[in-house]
Amino acid sequence: MHSFRVTSNKKALFLALLIVILIFAATMPLYIQPYIIISLTSIFMYIVLTVSWAIFSAPTRYISLASASFFGTGIYVWAILGSALPLPIVVGIGGLVSSLLALLTGLLTLRLRGLYFIIFTFGFSEFVRHSSQWWEINISGTEGRWVVGVDHTIIYYAMLILAFLTLITAYAIRRSRFGLALQSIGQFEEAAAHAGINVTAMKIMTFAISAFFMGAAGAIMATRWSYIDPSIAFSPLISFMPVLMAIFGGIGQLYGHILGAGVLTILAEVLLTEFPYYYMLLFGLILLAVILFLPHGLVGLMEKWWKGGLAGKHANT
Repeated sequence: MHSFRVTSNKKALFLALLIVILIFAATMPLYIQPYIIISLTSIFMYIVLTVSWAIFSAPTRYISLASASFFGTGIYVWAILGSALPLPIVVGIGGLVSSLLALLTGLLTLRLRGLYFIIFTFGFSEFVRHSSQWWEINISGTEGRWVVGVDHTIIYYAMLILAFLTLITAYAIRRSRFGLALQSIGQFEEAAAHAGINVTAMKIMTFAISAFFMGAAGAIMATRWSYIDPSIAFSPLISFMPVLMAIFGGIGQLYGHILGAGVLTILAEVLLTEFPYYYMLLFGLILLAVILFLPHGLVGLMEKWWKGGLAGKHANT
């Protein structure tokens, strides 16, 4: 009974905190500086990428490094269609095209496991990047495209809405029978198959759902740049950052993904501003320290403090 009460209190606290944050975020453009709006948009983008990555990889334990291919596809959808169609329609198309790409990728890769799957997904992202570069140089006759820009406040609200939709989807999946089936695949895939779960179909479907949000995020973020090329759109950093952020925050909890994405985005910007020549070295050292000394991420540290606080209260009573 006591553990149930603690769990209920944590869920209620998390829900209340999320509502307060959403209300606060929705009103922020009214009273803060534009450069803060731009920074917050980046945080929302990484929340979308991290949570959507975790929709598939956290329960199934298939570590995907294909995020850059889906994100970059959304960027190019905006570059091609942004001047002809409204932002919401292009964002939806970007998500759908990325989802279709994930379906095709899943048919090829999701029979692989472990290290083979990780290597293949990263290789696929690099294949998409170099193929796009070859196409632009040899077929289009030029490398890169000029992009139609959008006001930074509109981008902020679009990314905030997408982040909210991503969180709602992730929460709904985790709490559903579909989510339980995904967890059973991650725990013992053969047993899940023997229990009647269509393992391959579920993995491919979830992979496509996660890719939809990544592609939509790419279509929104493309409006922040005046020029894009394959090295920008399909940057390998986008494949690794969601994984690192999920581990940093705590891969087993939804709020861990939010926390990891927010803290690491801010940390990366501070290090890049203050120590531009040592940015990657310091960033890597911090991540190594977290993995070594906080194997359960920031969430594990918070839960340890939470339990310690409760234990102290009971000891005093």
